Amino acid sequence: MKYVDEFRDPDKARTLLKEINQIAADLTDKLKRPVYIMEVCGGHTHSIFRYGIENMLPASIELIHGPGCPVCVLPMGRVDDCVAIAEQNNVIFTTFGDAMRVPGSKKSLLQSKADGADVRMVYSPLDALSIAKKNPDKEVVFFGLGFETTMPSTALTVLKAEEQGIHNFSLFCNHITIIPTIKAVLDSPGLQLDGFLGPGHVSMVIGNQPYDFIAEHYHRPVVVAGFEPLDILQSLWMVLKQLTAGEARIENQYNRIVPDNGNAQALKAISQVFELREFFEWRGLGSIDHSGVQLTEAYAAFDAEKKFIVPAVTIADPKSCQCGEVLKGAIKPWECKVFGKACTPEIPLGALMVSSEGACAAYYQFGGDRIDAIEVAEKTLEVIA
Repeated sequence: MKYVDEFRDPDKARTLLKEINQIAADLTDKLKRPVYIMEVCGGHTHSIFRYGIENMLPASIELIHGPGCPVCVLPMGRVDDCVAIAEQNNVIFTTFGDAMRVPGSKKSLLQSKADGADVRMVYSPLDALSIAKKNPDKEVVFFGLGFETTMPSTALTVLKAEEQGIHNFSLFCNHITIIPTIKAVLDSPGLQLDGFLGPGHVSMVIGNQPYDFIAEHYHRPVVVAGFEPLDILQSLWMVLKQLTAGEARIENQYNRIVPDNGNAQALKAISQVFELREFFEWRGLGSIDHSGVQLTEAYAAFDAEKKFIVPAVTIADPKSCQCGEVLKGAIKPWECKVFGKACTPEIPLGALMVSSEGACAAYYQFGGDRIDAIEVAEKTLEVIA
């Protein structure tokens, strides 16, 4: 396949759905319950709802929406740290757009900007470095955020800052790693999972081998998936085929993009600039050992946590907000008490309603809360043509 419309072919979608229905029905008869498959990546969640895939699938398949959304798992305390840095004198605080509206305990970065702080949206860390060059009398801080997908660009920016001698640039590092996250989900008590759709963008950097432990120790199949409708349907079919055969392997459906061994240059930059933290706090998942990264001692001069005093306090989410349960797959977004009522994209209580990869935002935007499945499936098959 070469063109986008080939990945949205309704006839191929119908063929895959027919096989998925048959295999899932046989598995359900054997298991005496639905088949539970988690899509780890928030990008997959949005594709699933954008194209109506969840409503096309039989009731014998239950999709669990995982924690692979870096903005969603950002705890309130780290947002408060961002605000504390942004509101210091002589600071220009730069961030990706999604992070500006994530609520802290008192305010978001967007509200801090409205209060007079110099908070600017950028499209890459290199934009922040450019701002630092143009404002040598200011301290420019970039809010580093994301899984291994965005780590290389941040690492290369730090290397460039060192090379060019730009010392008024620093990084507030909140980059996180995918493997400890998946392990934390697998170790969650009471959570039933039969298989995974592996994250395509992260895997483009780290490759497929890091997921081996899921098959070897937890005996769950993983299929690294692309983001088009046929990618997701084929990946679900591949997971079901493994379950039917009693297998647990790592397969790469997204092999047009994801190399088995990852991106060597990206991994080299990451290992040069970053090292694992002893532990890192996650929204809804608590503290996970070795799940976040920080700048190595060699690049400590670019570490905003060493340049500025930050509160560094753990703050619990509002009691009414059930982001944690949604992130762990324990409940669906529409089962949260405040979904679509006290928590909307305009006035979010939790990060899952803010991020472009958040499960709550996907449900809210694409009508995931109980639409007629047959009607949606028929309309979607027409649209994706």
